Amino acid sequence: MKKCVFAGTFDPPTVGHKAVVENCLKIFDEVVVAVMENTSKHSLLTSEERVMLLKKIFASYPSVRVRPFWGAAVDILAEENTPFYVRGVRDCIDFEYEKRDMFASRKLMPDMVTLFIPAEQEQLQISSTLVRNSIHFDKSWEDYVPEEIKDDLRKLTEKRDV
Repeated sequence: MKKCVFAGTFDPPTVGHKAVVENCLKIFDEVVVAVMENTSKHSLLTSEERVMLLKKIFASYPSVRVRPFWGAAVDILAEENTPFYVRGVRDCIDFEYEKRDMFASRKLMPDMVTLFIPAEQEQLQISSTLVRNSIHFDKSWEDYVPEEIKDDLRKLTEKRDV
């Protein structure tokens, strides 16, 4: 059985994240979606809220498992006993960043295999930052978030100072 890990902060999850997982399911038997903490970012949602939203998105996908994780990518790959690490990329800036990160990670785990899944053309502009900023400035964000979590995200953010 082939398994991959798709890790990110998912703050909040977007239709782009869902598309990456759906593409992974065309290749792998199981996809582990790892919700990581990024201490250099101010999060809109707690990791528990992000896990809950992702579990809701993938509730009808039996081959997708969502879990929280604190640590480096190589650590979760070791925990999950897989060398396959998936990264979604929108453009050459994402690709260059992820490529540098891949080379650094390979020094820690030489058998690591990083797969880059490119965004669909209609999703190139979508990012969690775009969603957070849209929420903050009270602009439309609904097209960027999976249908399964729109109401939940609205409820989670309406009482917060974003």
